[in-house]
Amino acid sequence: VQLQASGGGLVQAGDSLKLSCTFSGRTFRIRRTTWFRQAPGKEREFVASIKWNGGSTAYADSVKGRFAISRDSAKDTVYLQMNSLRPEDTAVYYCAADPSVIESALASRNAYAYWGQGTQVTVSS
Repeated sequence: VQLQASGGGLVQAGDSLKLSCTFSGRTFRIRRTTWFRQAPGKEREFVASIKWNGGSTAYADSVKGRFAISRDSAKDTVYLQMNSLRPEDTAVYYCAADPSVIESALASRNAYAYWGQGTQVTVSS
């Protein structure tokens, strides 16, 4: 399975961006897709996750109410709609996927076998 993340850019505080994560390869194996982000000098952190079967979602407290994760099964793509962006949202955003990650581990970066290359999001104040 290969993941391709895109959609990052430079925006001002309060603006919106929509990230995409497109899959190729043996996509039928994927059960959950998650966005992580990593700011300079910080560890990679959980942002949002979606289960392909049923579409249940989970969010980090820091983005709840501002970000929305969704999927388009026909296009093998997961999206992250980011609204009301803040300077502290500046980071490289990565999408990750796995065929078997369990609910209790969905926020753990070590639980994912497949990763995209990352897309830079920069929010200026």
